[in-house]
Amino acid sequence: MKPIIYFGTIISLFASQLSGAPCPRFAVGSVVSQPEDLYSKNGILAVNLNYQTSVDPSGNALYCFVNAADGAQSPTLHVNPGDQLIVNLKNMVPSSMPSMPDMEISPPFCGASFMTATSVNIHYHGTNVPPTCGQDEVIKTTINSGESFTYHVHFPVDEPPGLYWYHPHIHGISEPAVQGGASGAIVVEGIQNVNSTVAKLPQQILMVRDNLVPGNPTPGGSIPSWDVSLNYIPIPYPAFTPAVIRMKPSERQLFRLVNASADTILHLQLVYDGVAQPLAVVALDGVPTGSQDGNSIGKTINYNDILVPPAGRVEFTVTGPALTVKTAILQTLNIDTGPDGDNDPTRPLADIKVSADASEPPVTLGPAGPQVTSPGMFAGLADLVPTVERNLYFSEVLSDPSNPNSPTNFYITVAGKTPVLFSPDNPPAIITNQGSVEDWTIQNQAQELHEFHIHQIHFLVLEVNGVPVEDGQYYDTYQVPYWSGKGPYPSIKVRMDFRGPITGDFVYHCHILGHEDSGMMAIIRILPATTVH
Repeated sequence: MKPIIYFGTIISLFASQLSGAPCPRFAVGSVVSQPEDLYSKNGILAVNLNYQTSVDPSGNALYCFVNAADGAQSPTLHVNPGDQLIVNLKNMVPSSMPSMPDMEISPPFCGASFMTATSVNIHYHGTNVPPTCGQDEVIKTTINSGESFTYHVHFPVDEPPGLYWYHPHIHGISEPAVQGGASGAIVVEGIQNVNSTVAKLPQQILMVRDNLVPGNPTPGGSIPSWDVSLNYIPIPYPAFTPAVIRMKPSERQLFRLVNASADTILHLQLVYDGVAQPLAVVALDGVPTGSQDGNSIGKTINYNDILVPPAGRVEFTVTGPALTVKTAILQTLNIDTGPDGDNDPTRPLADIKVSADASEPPVTLGPAGPQVTSPGMFAGLADLVPTVERNLYFSEVLSDPSNPNSPTNFYITVAGKTPVLFSPDNPPAIITNQGSVEDWTIQNQAQELHEFHIHQIHFLVLEVNGVPVEDGQYYDTYQVPYWSGKGPYPSIKVRMDFRGPITGDFVYHCHILGHEDSGMMAIIRILPATTVH
């Protein structure tokens, strides 16, 4: 299969072919409502999802996963560690929209043997499940228009309790699918058993998504590269009218926020009457903070503000404003993404309104159960000596260096190897063995931010720009600073944990999806522990 260089433009050009409205959006300034909640029973959660599309008033293509049973959009999937998630997915996006040559997939393939501009699959982002056909395999899995496919996703019994999410991951068209809104939350239950401070709290699932700015104005100043929404409530330029979250005065709640944007970086801050409030963080990227030191007991870490890259998740408790507070805003701050980066200006996400009769969110965490005492996934990783150390780097090159208006090729490359654009037919860039522990230093040789993400596992952040990170946490997505154009390249150093049961081929990439679609992805192969390579 030849590398696909981003078909989002084709999709937007043909958006006018869409009809109907299976992917509805709320009015600007609406009150935040929670997605439908679906729960596992007796160890199984089975759901029938339809992948559908429509068009918004600006002519942009919208995409969504719809519960076939009741038409609810992007339900939140609640499972327990050790559960099985069964997703029967049907692709109902019309094959005539848009038109482009089919791309053959070389065997072994999973599902269809070719890809179109309306193909879909599902990535269960952050989950530590196998990269096998029918679970969380995205390199070859393809479901075309009119076709159905069944996933049987088996969560490990030691899956950290926290927030994950699902979204399409077809290389070349992942950005328009995610910007179109096709995403939902996954909650692995039990965080109150790791950090008892959240027990019995009402919880809000908050999904921040991005999309094209109507009229396509040139980004700069307060003009963003992308608009954002909160739980499908638009927060459009130029007014930036926020969504509304209703709370009781001084009430504590657990906010579980997914940056489900394709490209937009968030820098969250909660401000009451101009004063930043503490964000009491209890989990990052699905892993309870401080929980992996061998005893699995979590701890709360207070932040005045926190960066959340595309695909990142942060779970934090907030204390609602008192009745005397005049303005209470959850906002994202301006981000310097580099000379070649997008424009992510300061803008509000939600206006928090309090009243004594405010309705509670539909889901409240249960009481804390017995404290987990056995070592959890990743336990002891910080104290291990790595079996291998590797160096990788992000880079960008014009496809035609003599033409400054030519498309940019994006690469992630192992040091010493030749940069190549991603193709599902590429051989693995890295081969290692199950049971290994590796330290990867990932440089950014580009003048814009990149967001490192790896499937199937989490990693421990050790250093940023050579400086040790105190009390490093576990992530599946982490930002690499941009290069200024002179001096040493910025970098992060992370510890990869391949000690678990995961084997097979999966990917790592930049989770700014426009970059991933344009080639910035590669394959890693984990061989069984007894295999020599």
